[in-house]
Amino acid sequence: MRLKGEKLRELRKRMGLTIQNFANLSGVSASLISQIERGLVDPTLGTFWKLCQGLNVPIHTFFESEYSKVVVRSNERKIIQLPNSKIKYQLLSPNLQGDIEFLLVEIEPGEKVDNDLISHEGEECGFVIAGELCVHLAGETYHLKEGDSICFKSSIPHRFENCGSMLSRSIWAITPPTF
Repeated sequence: MRLKGEKLRELRKRMGLTIQNFANLSGVSASLISQIERGLVDPTLGTFWKLCQGLNVPIHTFFESEYSKVVVRSNERKIIQLPNSKIKYQLLSPNLQGDIEFLLVEIEPGEKVDNDLISHEGEECGFVIAGELCVHLAGETYHLKEGDSICFKSSIPHRFENCGSMLSRSIWAITPPTF
């Protein structure tokens, strides 16, 4: 799945925001917003979150979702992978309209979700099913290995990184949904 710049522009205009107003609300530069809206560049996940916070919409606004499903078959999972990223998010939740989101996150060795620490409302709980995962929370780093779990308030600035030598696979429950 890929962020469609025209959808971002449509939402911004619907809210009556100029690019500069939107930049002030989101903390993302006006020039970068313009490039994203024109499809010239793809935002990092951290930038994507800032844009959604600036519009006061959840990330799933940009992705189609089926309301009536209750089961997600392994071959039917929606996959979110930003261009030029070695991080894959598989939606295990049938839709993103509820109060919780369930994800399988796969991160290649040496990769990190974003360079910046991010924060948003809610809580996150993760369980490492394979490999290793470093979770950076404010000034602390937690090195998790297979079978380890972690829970924290999403308002604490955080970032994820595969600090091991093999693919990191972890399951996450996040409330409210961020995608």
